[in-house]
Amino acid sequence: MTPCRLPARLLALPLCCVLNLGALAGAGGARAAASPPEMLLASTDWLPYTGARLPLDGAASAVVATAAGRFGYTARFAYFPWLRTVQLGHDDPRFAGYFPAYYTEERARDCHLSAPISTSIVGLAYLKSTPLHWHSVGDLAGMKIGVVAGYANGAAFDAMVRKGKIRADLSRGDLLNLKKLLAARVPAIVIDKAVLRYLLLSSPEFAGQREQVVFHDRILGEMGVHICFQRTKVGLGLQQSFNAALRGMDLGKLDAAYFRELGAAEKPGAK
Repeated sequence: MTPCRLPARLLALPLCCVLNLGALAGAGGARAAASPPEMLLASTDWLPYTGARLPLDGAASAVVATAAGRFGYTARFAYFPWLRTVQLGHDDPRFAGYFPAYYTEERARDCHLSAPISTSIVGLAYLKSTPLHWHSVGDLAGMKIGVVAGYANGAAFDAMVRKGKIRADLSRGDLLNLKKLLAARVPAIVIDKAVLRYLLLSSPEFAGQREQVVFHDRILGEMGVHICFQRTKVGLGLQQSFNAALRGMDLGKLDAAYFRELGAAEKPGAK
């Protein structure tokens, strides 16, 4: 099942038009009526897991599209900044939900969380020229650390931020956060290990700086990545069907294959 991307500008259309636009463009009304139902999800550029520029829209999106196909749906993705992604995916009836999202107690109450579609290793990146030494989250007290606004960063870290013991320097996304680190505006940033690797390898602007950034061996957490289906009857039905489809898939194998091919494409001279 190939995922379909939905430009954000199309969200101005009524829902009935949005859901049938792709089929109508390809075949006429009669054929559109026979098209599989579509599951529209709000998402954000979180490369290499999700992103309109990636093969199959990213590793996590590929899993979502495959699982949706297993219960007769076509997955569509619309991309926004993260806070807007959450708002639309949670509140707008045109959407089934939003992803990719870590588990938090608040999210578990606010939406029907899917089973994990991937695993994210989250930790701290710092500059080789200014080593970071820490053994527990308490060692980070008093530090100014770059984080993406609205992201969950592990219960212990987020609790320290809420208490004001860690000074969170907010950014709109991981790319801006990484730029802050390289400019020495913050001594460390919270980031997913695969995201950091992808940004450093794929962005020409970092070509001469890649060796300067280090991902700390001690991590903040290894967290599942989920879809937050809307807390509605329809959302519950989609969650249950989606989870049943996931049970028949080898996610580890799919994930490894995707990143292996992506890594080969990232090598210098790759076509």
